[in-house]
Amino acid sequence: MIIYLKLVMTAIFWGGTFVAGRAIAPVVGPFSGSFLRFFLASICLVILALNTPGGLPRAKKTQILPLILLGLTGVFAYNVLFLAGLQTVTASRASIIIANNPVFLALFSAILFKEQLGGQKIFGILLCLTGAIIAITQGDVASILHGAVGLGELLIFGCVASWVAYSLVGKVVMLGMSPLIAIMYSSIFGGLFLLPPALAEGIVHQISSYPMMVWLGIFYLAFFGTTIGFTWYYQGIQAIGPARSGVFINLVPISAIALAALILGEKLNLSLLLGLILVTGGIFLTNSTAPWKHSVH
Repeated sequence: MIIYLKLVMTAIFWGGTFVAGRAIAPVVGPFSGSFLRFFLASICLVILALNTPGGLPRAKKTQILPLILLGLTGVFAYNVLFLAGLQTVTASRASIIIANNPVFLALFSAILFKEQLGGQKIFGILLCLTGAIIAITQGDVASILHGAVGLGELLIFGCVASWVAYSLVGKVVMLGMSPLIAIMYSSIFGGLFLLPPALAEGIVHQISSYPMMVWLGIFYLAFFGTTIGFTWYYQGIQAIGPARSGVFINLVPISAIALAALILGEKLNLSLLLGLILVTGGIFLTNSTAPWKHSVH
């Protein structure tokens, strides 16, 4: 029972990352916010790794490049695009767009690894895409031909692209390394790559003026969104398997929309709810026959 509670809480934590990101995005630069998040997360993950059986393993030479690629895609690109997109896109709509991650992973896995899609996955993909379009265009699907998709939405779709790249590289890395250690190293490498642009963004001069809200948001993203979220999720995989654990991911966009309404005052409307229903159903169909892989939310 405890493991199921942890998985529910993980989905809520990951839903909350959209709210935290939306709250801090107008105040802190995307490079600075991402660097601070993964600076803190890396410290937490190293402490966790040191307290696991076997301690902190050194990465093999053959693993260094894939780990760097994980850091560039799942940490650097994903999170910079995430915070930049949330400057103009609501947390609710961003969560529905990013919920399409398994759709594009399934498509690229079929193209690159010749994995079979099957009728169920294809139907799930169509549901997800339809739901995302309805949510983005607020029900006026024809408006997509007249610029309804703005820069913010494109940046959030960039998160999806970076997540797919992260997951495909992760298929190689995870063969010889535990998920916790892979996430730790990718967080460290990603943080190192984030430091130069964060300095160029003025983090040294701005950091002392960040309000408490920003620090709470960064702490939430680092501790609950990354450290606790991934630890509990992989505990769930070990206890009940990836397929059953993956079902709980359906709760992420639901929790994101609920928390955005409660905390940020974002309005619920019919197009958002319809998009949520279609995307959630599509996720279930696309993900029900395969283990779930994650980026660093």
